[in-house]
Amino acid sequence: MLNLPFNYLANVKIIPMVIAHEKLYHFAKEILIAAGCPEQEAQQAATILLSADLRGVDSHGVARLSGYIRLIDKKRVNTTPDIKLVHESPSTGVIDGDGGLGLVVGPKAMRTAIDKARTAGTGWVSVRNSNHYGIAGCYAMMALEEDCIGIAMTNASPLVAPTYANERLLGTNPIAVAIPADKQPPFVLDMATTTAANGKLEILQRKEQNTPDGWLQDANGNPTIDPYGVKNGGALLPLGGDKDHGSHKGYGLASVVDIFSAVLSGANYGPWVPPFVAFLDPPSDPVGKGIGHFFGAMRIDAFRPASEFKSHMDNWITRFKSAKPIVEGRTVLIPGDPERIMEKQRRIAGIPLLDPVVKDLQELSARFGVPFNEA
Repeated sequence: MLNLPFNYLANVKIIPMVIAHEKLYHFAKEILIAAGCPEQEAQQAATILLSADLRGVDSHGVARLSGYIRLIDKKRVNTTPDIKLVHESPSTGVIDGDGGLGLVVGPKAMRTAIDKARTAGTGWVSVRNSNHYGIAGCYAMMALEEDCIGIAMTNASPLVAPTYANERLLGTNPIAVAIPADKQPPFVLDMATTTAANGKLEILQRKEQNTPDGWLQDANGNPTIDPYGVKNGGALLPLGGDKDHGSHKGYGLASVVDIFSAVLSGANYGPWVPPFVAFLDPPSDPVGKGIGHFFGAMRIDAFRPASEFKSHMDNWITRFKSAKPIVEGRTVLIPGDPERIMEKQRRIAGIPLLDPVVKDLQELSARFGVPFNEA
């Protein structure tokens, strides 16, 4: 047996299968219907999944479909939830997701925040009793059509060690902010509060490649580049990697997301968050209900005329994109540019899928009798 290093395929060109996004959307929708979701909810969930694939966030797209089905099989997801607003003021609310798919609970909660912003100027909704909701940026971007700034956060599987800790207490806990402009594309920040999201590890595992330095620590708290480091008892590191590079700031941001999403709503927080990953079991002593999210919508004209603001956002974006680059010929980007460019390409060329993802989808196809990649 060959003793190959983790990055032995680093220089091997991997040619993925490429499938039109419409076909993947239809497949994901039909699988979710077959698993027990009503058609409207399945359409909503499939839309969120494909938005991730289109924007190049492959870790949160159809590669996660089998994970959602696994949770449904284990009765950890309610496919027909009664999602309710259980507490509110004119500008705030708490939604109980009744154990539903986060891909279904999330859009309803964000729409509630937007509705409140219409009447109160801003709307803020914290969510409990939900599940993994996919790509954070998709929810923040829902506010753009209403001339609102959108904000979305969620806590996640406890895979992250706080600075100086050798214990997994936090999730990758992403933050997304979408800000409209006029003639320029919107500013869309969508970031994990770790150096890398767990989904990036899954991609490297499929490619059999190492992680970069600063992503992980092993079970003993030492730096590692093994993409299976977390599965083997290690942890993801907060944004910054270590204290000298500012990991305490990533730790702080992740903590804020956890508190806004869960302590505020009554969801589980910290190490009690029900994990999405298969290699961790749910905690036996929950402190709340399900996973938590937090959504915000800020109506621009509650601060100044929307046309003035968007004109100045154009000016802001134009100035930053015209910044003098370090490398001649390289363009300085603003948050959202890479995903926007990727989406334009993938709507035409299709979605690339690595072989392990294709195999997962083929297994779902065989199980549920839903054709995969039919012409």
